[in-house]
Amino acid sequence: MIPLAALPALNAGLNATAAGLLLAGYGFIRAGRTAAHRATMLGATAVSAAFLVSYLVYHAQAGSTRFPGTGAVRTLYFAILLSHTLLAAVVPILVGISLWFALRREFERHRRIARWTWPIWMYVSVTGVVIYVMLYKL
Repeated sequence: MIPLAALPALNAGLNATAAGLLLAGYGFIRAGRTAAHRATMLGATAVSAAFLVSYLVYHAQAGSTRFPGTGAVRTLYFAILLSHTLLAAVVPILVGISLWFALRREFERHRRIARWTWPIWMYVSVTGVVIYVMLYKL
């Protein structure tokens, strides 16, 4: 069993992995490598789902962690946290819709929603790592 104190670092690692897979998936589809795109995007979905489970387990056990910084860095932290949290709430919905269209082979509809899903999902994944660094490493 993973110690509770290790979960924030695990969560940051899962977010970073998701971001890497999202970048790879984008590159693959731009290069016309649809099978590789499919595999990496399904991987990003699985990693993000693992993150969500780990995140919920951690916060159910540990509660919330207060940001210790003050001044401008505190304002920056909360601006990032607010945008991250609001967008993170819509990512599972957007990913679900994107996957639904792709699995049904409705690729034009998939493309239209993926144009919104991908940058929001990428932002949430990257800012998840930034929040971890600001909260636990600064």
